Parts: sequence; structure tokens; C-alpha cells
Amino acid sequence: LKSGVAPRKVSPSFCGGTPGCRGSKPSLPTQIHILFAAMRIVYFVTAAAAAELELGDRPIAKVIKLLTDMRTQLQEEADDDKKIYEKMKCWCDTNGDDKNQAVKIAAKEIDALTSVIEEKSALSNQLRVDIGALEGEIKKNTEALEKATDMRKKALAEFNDEEKDLMQSISALKNAIVVLSKHHDSSAAMVSVQSVLKDALGRHSDILKDLLRPSDKKALTGFMQQPFKSYAPQSSQIFGILKQMEEQFEANLSNAQKNEMADQESYTQLKQAKEEEIRAGQDQLAQKKSDMADANDTVAESKEDLEDTQAALSADQQFLVDLGAKCAATDKEYEERQKSRSEEVAAVGEALQMLNSDDAFDLFGKSLSSKSQRTLAEGFVQVGVTRRGKEQAVKDKVAKLLRATGKKAGSSDVVQLAALVQLDGMAKVKEAIDKMIAELNKQQEDEVGHKAYCVDQINQNERQLALGKQNQGILESKLATLENTLQTLKTEIEAAQQEIAETKKQIKRAGEDRSGANNEFQQTVADQRETQYILKKVADRLDQFYKKKEQEESLIQRQPEPGAAAPPPPEGFKDYKKNEGSNSVSVLLQEIIGESKQLEAEAIQAEQDAQTAYEKFVKDSNTSVGDLQKSITDKEEAVAEGESERSSLATDINEQKKSLNRLDETSLDLHHDCDFILENFDERQASRADEIEGLRQAKAILSGADFS
Repeated sequence: LKSGVAPRKVSPSFCGGTPGCRGSKPSLPTQIHILFAAMRIVYFVTAAAAAELELGDRPIAKVIKLLTDMRTQLQEEADDDKKIYEKMKCWCDTNGDDKNQAVKIAAKEIDALTSVIEEKSALSNQLRVDIGALEGEIKKNTEALEKATDMRKKALAEFNDEEKDLMQSISALKNAIVVLSKHHDSSAAMVSVQSVLKDALGRHSDILKDLLRPSDKKALTGFMQQPFKSYAPQSSQIFGILKQMEEQFEANLSNAQKNEMADQESYTQLKQAKEEEIRAGQDQLAQKKSDMADANDTVAESKEDLEDTQAALSADQQFLVDLGAKCAATDKEYEERQKSRSEEVAAVGEALQMLNSDDAFDLFGKSLSSKSQRTLAEGFVQVGVTRRGKEQAVKDKVAKLLRATGKKAGSSDVVQLAALVQLDGMAKVKEAIDKMIAELNKQQEDEVGHKAYCVDQINQNERQLALGKQNQGILESKLATLENTLQTLKTEIEAAQQEIAETKKQIKRAGEDRSGANNEFQQTVADQRETQYILKKVADRLDQFYKKKEQEESLIQRQPEPGAAAPPPPEGFKDYKKNEGSNSVSVLLQEIIGESKQLEAEAIQAEQDAQTAYEKFVKDSNTSVGDLQKSITDKEEAVAEGESERSSLATDINEQKKSLNRLDETSLDLHHDCDFILENFDERQASRADEIEGLRQAKAILSGADFS
């Protein structure tokens, strides 16, 4: 090393998060840095003097060269610090701007989601109140309809009983009137009349109460109390009373029937009105329940989105807090490092200025002979008891031990402590050693705990990642299977729809063919019948002629010629005779007519068969179309359910991916914070243990022990 001082090793627990960063401890006070710079100069001067004694050259030139190298190294370190600080500054500014923008966006989303939740929650509450009111109204209307129905049933039952009683009473009165009108002399008949009257008076006392006069009641009482052995004609009063009772009962029956019809009509109208109200209420209830379900779904989704957004906002805000603290610490550290290095550079520069002055060179040339140079070098290199005393020897030994320990452990603090040994008293040095040992022991314990934490968290993170990837694989497998099923269903639906379209096309084509065939059939039948008609007319006409001619010839053969001695007629036409082929023509016409009728019958039978086949084809095709449509409906329902399940699976997969991303981020953070500790744990522990042991040996030397 150019400076002759071992490099510092810093704990990763102070790492600021920059890639490649291993962290740094807070800088020592400015006075310590100045002292350390001075000690570095002394160390270099001592080393240069010793080297000069061995080489036989002048030491001043070597010292100046070493100081110049130190200044160059300090400038390079300052440049490196500046590059690191600029990168950190850029990182802080970029991430700060991005996260501030993300916080603003999240705040707007939270406001919007909160507004949606409040609006939909209020709508859901209002719909819940409306649903309660509708359910109460429907219940009220249903109960009113049930009550009216019960009353109608009860009234109908009462009417039926009343109608039955009146009709029985009217029938009994009619029979009694018939008996009385015939002056029946049978005592049994009179007793039956008494029974009818007694039954009527008992059943319908409310009707007869205002109808019968006192004299009528007296006459009836006398008639019913009279014993009948034989009938004795009485006045027509009883007969009239019976007729009056019959008419009154018939009038009451007619009124009851009219009232029943009116009541039934009123009930029907009431039932229709109530059922319409109930149906309208149920439709409104279903709509409001659907609206409330939609509102509740929106609220649930918005709350979930709000929770995610709030979590993201909280994470971004915490990141900004940590970012501010980290960047502020970086600014402060960079400022302190600049200040300390500037002071160190100033010290080196002043030393060079003093050594490079003309006066200094003249003085060195006069005062430093070879012997005096050796004496000066030995004064720097050797730590003799003869010149410094016993206490100084102990301090030199402790300083040497501390320098060796600091160099081995890579601890600049121990090296700086070696410098302080030469300046401070033993008590302060031992106190400083005790503090450093305590701090190192605490670092050992903290590092052991941090390692255990890292191992536990990394193992837990790896288990969660493995489980998450397994779950994601299962979900993706389910989604792939569902996608295949949906594709199959859609393909089958499309095939069924094409088959339906093709079937309908076949039905249409078959209908057109059937229509064409029927037209052809109609034309064929018409042609055959027209042919038959014409041929029959021809045959009839020929038959008419030839039969008439035969009759005429027969008549001519049977009558004599007029005039006995008439001269022979002149030569004229030959005798007209029946054509020899007329019979063949007639027979042939009948054969043709028969063939035409046979063709007509065959055409009719073929038409019937074709129509039957067409109707069966249409029926079977419609059945097939119905089955296919039902299959399409079922498969479309299955597709709808599958689409819903696919959406749910996609949501689950997305959430699982987010979870895996969070776990990956956690894994990166853990490895960023823990890899250095885990990879260098044993080495760091051993190095720190050596450092502690060296400090203890130094303290022991200061306390009187000797490890030489």
C-alpha cells in the first residue's frame, strides 16, 4: 500500500443500499483525522529514513516523493468519493421523484375508491331499506289475498249449505203442496206434510219470522198438532201458507245465488289486483336485490383495491422516509469525508511546501551528514529504552502490537489507537481499549444474531416461494384444463349451431322439393284426368255413333221398301258399314284410360308416401334441432360458468404472481443485506476475534503483562 496503512473493513449493517456498497461507519472527529494524517506523515518519514540508511541516499528526497504519492492518492480517493456520491445523488433524486409521483397517484386513487365505496354503500343501504319495505308490502298483500281467499272459501261453504238447505226445503214444500192439492186421504201423507213444515220452520225461522202472520202461525200450529187418521178438507189457508213459503224460499235462493255471483266476481277482481301488485313487487324486489348485489360487489372490490392501494401508499411513504434518511446520511458523510480529506491534503501540502523550500534544502545540506542522518533514522526507527524510558518502551511495544493487530484485522480504528498510545496516558488508552473490546464483542453478538435472522428469513422465504410456485402451477394447470374445456365446449356449440343451420337448410330444401314434387303431382294427376276425360269423350262419341248406326241398320233390315214395282235406283253410294277397326279403337281407348287411371293411382300413392316421408323428416329434424338447441343452452351455461371460473382463476393467478413478486423482492432484499454476512461470517468472526485478542494483549502489556 502506498500509504503504508491497512485498508478499512466496514460492517454491511451500515450499507446504504447502493449496488456494491458494503457500508461505512461514521467518520471520526476532525481532530482525530488531523492526528491520523500527522501519524501517517511520521510513519512515512520513519520508513523513508530507514530505507535511506540502507541505500546510502539522502532521505529528504525520498520523504518528498512519498508525500507527493500520498497527495496523489488522496486526490484519487476524493475523485472516487465524488463519483460514488454523484451516483447516489442521482439514485436519490430519481427514486424520490418517482415515489412522490406514485404517492400522488395513490392518493387520488384512494379518494376515488373512497368516494365509490361511500356512494355504493349508501346505495346498498337505501336498497336494503327499499327491499325491506317491498318485502313487507308483498307480505301484506299476500296475507290480504290469503285472508280474502279464506273468507271467500268460508262464504262459499256457507252459500253451498244455504243453497242446499233452501233447495231441499223448496223441493219438500213442492211435494207437500202436491199432496195437499190432491186432498190425499192418507194419514202418512199428512204426517209427511207436518214433518216438512216442522223442518222448514226449524231451519228457516229467520226467514219465516217476518213472513208469517199470527193467524198463519196459529193455523200451522193447529195443523201440525192435529192427529191424522183420515184427511178432512180444511180451508185453503195451509195451502196458501205453503205456497207463500215456497215463493219466499225461491226468492231467498235467487238472491243468495246473485249475491254469491257478485261476491265471486268481487273476489276475482280483488285477487287479480293483489296478484298484479304482488307480481310487480316481486319484480321490483328482484331488481333491487340484483342492484344491491352489484353495489355490494363493487364495494367489496373497491375495498380490496383500496386496501392494496393504501398498502402500496404506505410502502411508498415509508420508502420515501427511509430514502430521505439514507440520502441525508450520505450527504452528511460525504461532507465530513470531504472536510477530513481536505484537511489531510492541506497537511500533506503544507509538509511538502516546508520540505521543498530553499531554506529547508540549504539547512538539510548543512546539518545532515551521513552520521547525523543515521542517528536521525535510528531515532525514528528504533524505540530504545535508553532515550525514552521504561514507560515509553511499553508504549512503543503496545503501539507496535496494535499496528500489527490493526493491519491484520484491517481495522483503521486499531491503527489510530496505536497512534494515540504515543500521545495519551495509559489510563486513557486502557479505557479506549476496553470500549473498543466491548464494541467488538457487541458486534460479534449482533453479527451472530444477524446471521441467524438471515438464515431463518431466507429459508422461510425459499419455502414460501416454493409453495407459491407450486400453487401457481396448480392454478395454471386448472386454468389450462378449463381453457381446453371451454374451447371444446365452444367448438361443440359452433358445430351444433352449424348442424342446426344445415338441418334448417335441409328442411327448407326438403320443403321446396316437396312443394315442387306436389306441383308435379298435381300436374300429373290433372294431366291423367284430362287425358281420361278426353279419351272417355272420344270413346263415348265413337260408341254413340257406332251404336246408333247399328240400330239404324237393324231398323232398315226389318222394314220393306215402299212400292212394289218401283224401278231400281241409280247407282249411288255403296252401303255404309261399321268400320272393322272400330272395336279395336274402342278397346285400345279403354286400355289407355285404364293405364291413365293406374298412373293416377300410382301418382297419388307416391304423393302420399312422399308427404308422409317429408312430414317424418321435418318432425325428426325439428326434434334434432330441439335437442341441439337444448345442448347449446346447456353448454352455453357451462361456458358462462367456466368463464366465471376462468376469471376467478385468472384473478387468483394474478394475486399469486403478485405474492411471488413480493417474495422475490423480499429475497433480493434479504440477499442484499445478508449475502456478505453469510459469505464472510467465519472470516469476519475470526478477524474480529484476533482484533479483540490483540487489544487484550495490548491492555495486558499496559497493565504489566509480557507476551514477548
